[in-house]
Amino acid sequence: MPDFTEVAPRVWVAHYDWMHVNITLIGGSDGLLMVDTHGSAEQARVVADDVRRLGAGPLTGLVNTHEHWDHHFGNATMVEQFGDLPIHATEWARDHVEESAARTFEHYEGATDHPRREEILATTLHLPTHPFSSAVQLDLGDRAVELIHPGRGHTAGDLIVRVPDADVLLGGDLIEESDPPFIGDDSWPLEWPTTLDLVLSLMTDATVVVPGHGQVVDRDFVQDQRVELGVIAETIRDLAFRGVPQSQALAEGEWPWKRELLESAVRLGYEHLPRSQKQLRLI
Repeated sequence: MPDFTEVAPRVWVAHYDWMHVNITLIGGSDGLLMVDTHGSAEQARVVADDVRRLGAGPLTGLVNTHEHWDHHFGNATMVEQFGDLPIHATEWARDHVEESAARTFEHYEGATDHPRREEILATTLHLPTHPFSSAVQLDLGDRAVELIHPGRGHTAGDLIVRVPDADVLLGGDLIEESDPPFIGDDSWPLEWPTTLDLVLSLMTDATVVVPGHGQVVDRDFVQDQRVELGVIAETIRDLAFRGVPQSQALAEGEWPWKRELLESAVRLGYEHLPRSQKQLRLI
């Protein structure tokens, strides 16, 4: 059973095997702030039990790092178990939770042999209640926590969480350790590198970095991931400028990751490029 491990003063992280999801607790004199709530009501009950076992204080607020289901499907359970809690997210994430969840439910309705199908479909949505546009500071009593929307990347509504006094930064799925960051149909591959530049500017060499999935990392890891995402973005730009059609780009490019991980990146990259950066060639 996962335990919350203290990675910095009064900052605890629990790493769950299913999807390698990280749940983080940030402690202040007024209570605990939970960042992300896992991917089902059943799993969220496990998380709630882990919070109680830690015994570090009452849960007083939630943060959803973005609108994907594996980061907020536990919201309703946390409210049921701990009472009415403010749930913070970007405005984009709040406005797109239902649309994103509908796609997830539709997928698992058809996945009749998936072992967690019923568990996921049994989830009740609970939307974020406290949206913000660019940045907000949360008061935990004797500690301030910053929520920042650094730009578009994994989604258009990503946020990072910064705990300045502990030099901790939570990256959501802008940063992943267990696998390369997921570039999906709602990602912004050309903007992701510059978004990470802003994230990196908020770190020191000693910053403890908690990714959305996987083990705790450091600034050097994030820098390396930014370089890889930058190579992907620049390769797309170069291929499009040289007139290589989208249908041939995956085959012709030199990529840092396996090609099967980059189908959405290439399609979206070509779509997002301004017309002036594309050579039109009919094939």
